[in-house]
Amino acid sequence: MTKRKDFNGNINEILEKISDLKTDDKNLIIKAYDFAKKSHEGQYRESGNPYFFHVFETAKILAELGMGPRVISAGLLHDVVEDGKATEEEIINEFGKEIFYLVEGVTKLGKLKYRGMKRHTESLRKFFIATSRDIRVLIIRLADRLHNMRTLQYLPEEKQIRKSNEVLEIFAPLAYRLGMRILHRELEDLAFSFINPKEFKNTEAILKQKKKNDLRFLEKFDRNLKRTLAENGIRKIRTDYRVKSIYSLYKKLQRKKDVETIYDITALRIITDTVDNCYRILGIIHSKWKPLPGRLKDYIALPKPNGYQSLHTTIFTGDGGIIEIQIRTEKMHDEAELGVASHLGYKSGNQKEALSQIEWMKKLLSGINYLQKNTNGEEKNKRKTDNQNTPEWIKCLGEECKDDKEGEKLIDELKTDFFEHRVFAFTPNGDVIDLPSESSPIDFAYSVHSDIGNHMSGAKINGKLASLDTKLKNGDVVEIITKRNSKPTRKWLDMIKTSEARRSIKSSLKIT
Repeated sequence: MTKRKDFNGNINEILEKISDLKTDDKNLIIKAYDFAKKSHEGQYRESGNPYFFHVFETAKILAELGMGPRVISAGLLHDVVEDGKATEEEIINEFGKEIFYLVEGVTKLGKLKYRGMKRHTESLRKFFIATSRDIRVLIIRLADRLHNMRTLQYLPEEKQIRKSNEVLEIFAPLAYRLGMRILHRELEDLAFSFINPKEFKNTEAILKQKKKNDLRFLEKFDRNLKRTLAENGIRKIRTDYRVKSIYSLYKKLQRKKDVETIYDITALRIITDTVDNCYRILGIIHSKWKPLPGRLKDYIALPKPNGYQSLHTTIFTGDGGIIEIQIRTEKMHDEAELGVASHLGYKSGNQKEALSQIEWMKKLLSGINYLQKNTNGEEKNKRKTDNQNTPEWIKCLGEECKDDKEGEKLIDELKTDFFEHRVFAFTPNGDVIDLPSESSPIDFAYSVHSDIGNHMSGAKINGKLASLDTKLKNGDVVEIITKRNSKPTRKWLDMIKTSEARRSIKSSLKIT
């Protein structure tokens, strides 16, 4: 083990990231901080840091994401039962059932196994959501994994590769799909650095050089652009720069081969107050600078399936340069970083839009593209601090919308009704089998392999013998017992839900 280090993380590093912190909430976080510190006393990680350093950093990430006091407290406590000295009863007595529920959920997710089976990768992603029921559990788990990735260099190489593959296959796509682009980008880059360090360094060097050259050029163009817009009466804007992530650039280089043909390594963002001004700004730019043919993309009128909205154009600057420009409103800018779910309008009373987003979230991980376009052309021009720059649905799940009874009702539906028509069960080895609700062990057997189904003689559910017509529940561990002489019967046709099982049973029985 690496030499042990001291760590005295100051609770103020967490508290200062939370806006409008009430006294009771502050006391709750301090209590969780003290409890976790005591529970992990004497424990150290491979890095040599006290174990408490990990839970402290996890809680800090949650605070940066704008989570509420109960989520942050659960972040501090998420390992006290599994790896610390605390009992379940202590957590319930000291912090209540809600925080215990979050801690327990994170612990359960931590036990899921990833075996790299392409067949089950998407099912595992879905299971993360469906099993957690409360998305706050998943958000804590993502923050937990992010900090683990930041300290992954202290683990053996085999674990570095395995955990990095988990991130690229499971955690980063989930972060992206849940609108948490900030986490998504860092998770991808960290995983890439361990899986392919040589290509990571090469791509990083390309990005560093291009960024240095491009940003100097962008700053000069930015001054010219602002002067041109002001001359045309557009003053309600701010600009910033977007630099492509290392992993994203690497993937694009695999397709394009030549870095000189990639025009969006850096981009100038123009953020304005209304949709109308987005189009006005685009017109002014095109009237002065010539656009590259085929590079104009209107993602405002036709948003991407994940809800991303912006105008993109690439222009010749007239002095030998080529620049990509993205034009959007403040709201669109938040969504570009944090996802379509930030359309939710609980506080504004836009219940129809909120309901449409719940439908979108239900279908999100089923691979169904769904988007209810926001037809309101006017956007509120409000700047947000870092810990406010979070989608409304995450804020509500993070406990900031508890006063809104209608919003709370919608959130409850969002928490518990993701996959009302799916069941996710495990093999004894931890692989996930995705089935329709009310599926039986027979369906499970055929989903694993037709030969297992055809020779099935019995089943154990969670270690106990069960009848073949038992309805499976989320999280059940199913062991199929087979015998060489066993074969399907006609009765099985009345016990199954999947077409795969029905087809195989009929074929075995020679039923047309």
